[in-house]
Amino acid sequence: MHILLIHQYFLEKNEGGGSRFNEMTRIWAERGQEITVIAGMVHYAKGVKSPAYKGKFIVREMGGEKVTVFRCHASGAYNVNFIGRLWSYFSFVISSSICCMVMVHNKPDLVLATSPPLTVALTAMFVSFVKKAPLVFEVRDLWPESAIDTGVLTNKILITMAYGLEAAIYKKAALVNTLTPAFQKTLVEKKGLAASKLLMIPNAADFDIPDYLHRTFDKQAFRREYAISARFVATYVGAHGVANHLEQIIETAELVRDYDILFLLIGDGMQKPLLKELAATRHLSNVRFIDTVPKDIVYRFILASNAGISALKKCDTFKTIYSNKTFDYMACKRPVIMAIDGISRELVESAQCGLFVRPEDPLDFKDKLLFYFNNPKIAEKHGENGYNYAKQHFDRNILAVQYLESFNRILRLIK
Repeated sequence: MHILLIHQYFLEKNEGGGSRFNEMTRIWAERGQEITVIAGMVHYAKGVKSPAYKGKFIVREMGGEKVTVFRCHASGAYNVNFIGRLWSYFSFVISSSICCMVMVHNKPDLVLATSPPLTVALTAMFVSFVKKAPLVFEVRDLWPESAIDTGVLTNKILITMAYGLEAAIYKKAALVNTLTPAFQKTLVEKKGLAASKLLMIPNAADFDIPDYLHRTFDKQAFRREYAISARFVATYVGAHGVANHLEQIIETAELVRDYDILFLLIGDGMQKPLLKELAATRHLSNVRFIDTVPKDIVYRFILASNAGISALKKCDTFKTIYSNKTFDYMACKRPVIMAIDGISRELVESAQCGLFVRPEDPLDFKDKLLFYFNNPKIAEKHGENGYNYAKQHFDRNILAVQYLESFNRILRLIK
């Protein structure tokens, strides 16, 4: 089977961030599938192009055996302002559509597009029509709702257009994959999709690197290297954007400045300069910022920590999501401080692998953090619980095979 994946934020090799489809495509290729990825040149958190892509329109790379990646132009104005971000989305629509017509010579058996951004639906519908290949659309976030709730999308005309595009892609798609049961419920009850058209292959844990590190990693040597040996370390990994509202971590750090607790914030995003300024003006020596690092290094930081933090802005839309980073913490046997309500809260409570913090409530954050600080045995037990639960329910290798089987079912129905 030849799968054409349209994913604007498919990671480069050894690049930090959400690696869902880097792992999925690797597993599919190992099972004999041919994969072509149509990706952008701008990292979703950094908002900048790699020097290797500057001045180029399309770059062909290998993403692994049987995985060909075409990097397509997207505007570098992503993090400048809303207009810049919008142009980044639409410039990718143009370049990715041209790439699919000019560069992809083998006819795909199936087109898979993953959103956000929702605008990838434009490329996906066009390519599916021209190539006469069935379309699978993946909803990683409820757009446009999440953009509206976070204040990113406010123009009424653009909101109407976004809802119209959303309805069109759901109608065109042969199958819609959602990442959470809450997404499924919303699409059935509020969007009117038939349950038979929906699939759920959620975010998941990648165990290959963590399981290797559990056997080989020298935690104490790593902690000495980064001068964190004697401290309780709470680590956040991920985007530093408006949706993450990491101000709540800075505010919590101020409340626990008299304790031997260190916050590591690993990643990039448009809010990072403001967060660093906020920590500096409050003279917080217990907050340390680290730029995006490769996945294997991220796992080392998590393993050297005492707890992992998952956090988002307080809004109803975010009650429907699973956070990527939560599964990384679980795979590393670290307890989760969960500052996200809804199904993410249900996840850590069902798995007994973490403590729920009311989003944007630093006092509650402080209480839960100090509970782990004062009860290391319970923290260790919660970490073990999370690992075992993720192994049973959220193993990426198993879920990738299930996803592939769903593609085969679609193709059999068409024939």
